[in-house]
Amino acid sequence: MKEKRFKRIYSQGVMDSTEIWVDQVTGVNYLYHAAGYSGGLTPLLDAEGKPVISPASERYDKSTWDD
Repeated sequence: MKEKRFKRIYSQGVMDSTEIWVDQVTGVNYLYHAAGYSGGLTPLLDAEGKPVISPASERYDKSTWDD
């Protein structure tokens, strides 16, 4: 089976949910928030405004995946 490109590493909430997804190729972290019938996705940024990038060792460590 082919590996999925995006992996959910964090999830909070049910009706209003917040999740963090990691692109397994680039390591870029994305914040996804959904409430009711709407939702949004944006790169997760650090304090300097740069994208949060997971180290390669964490991207492929299946114990950190939330699915």
